[in-house]
Amino acid sequence: MYWDVKTVRPLDDYRIFVELEDGREGVFDLKPYLNHGVFRELQDRDYFTQVSVSLGAVTWPHDQDIAPETLVAGLKQE
Repeated sequence: MYWDVKTVRPLDDYRIFVELEDGREGVFDLKPYLNHGVFRELQDRDYFTQVSVSLGAVTWPHDQDIAPETLVAGLKQE
């Protein structure tokens, strides 16, 4: 799919760098999500840094993920 994630890496201030399979890349800010539901666990910085790519999606070990359309819409060039 055009929005499959190729690379993700944690950054400071609860942001992640994302590179998509189609070559687009940018930074996604997770701060707006940290006080909601399952995303509260991401407030733990050690846990937040466990971000990875699974089946083309940004995920964490306890099944948190970012919907692809949300991720693509929120990518910022830095």
